[in-house]
Amino acid sequence: MSNRFRGRAEEEQELEEEIEVKPKRKESETNPFFKRLFTDGGVSKEAATEMLPFLIFLSVLCMLYIANSHMAVKNIRSIDKLNKEVKELSWEYKSLKADLMFKSKLTEVAKKVDTLGIKELTEPPKKIVINSNEY
Repeated sequence: MSNRFRGRAEEEQELEEEIEVKPKRKESETNPFFKRLFTDGGVSKEAATEMLPFLIFLSVLCMLYIANSHMAVKNIRSIDKLNKEVKELSWEYKSLKADLMFKSKLTEVAKKVDTLGIKELTEPPKKIVINSNEY
């Protein structure tokens, strides 16, 4: 039994040694952008001019994103304002309609016209017949 254990232990030790022997990444394999960015001298003029179009592109995208968000907020505010105005106009329409319905009642019309001396008819209207042969 002890030989089996030693055998397993030796195999595990050999595997660990093989894992440790694997070569690490060389610095040349890393991204040259980050390598140039974090060097002692900072970003060189050549690297800055190479990155300039990309940085301009990113800044334009940021400006478009900010402008889009401002426009969206402006549209939302105008929609809310218009919704409030529609509600107010709806309420005004309903109140004017109710007033008109009240004022167009027969009794209300009779009260208004009474000051002019016009009275309500008590007999039904008469039909006037004109013969077309006489003209």
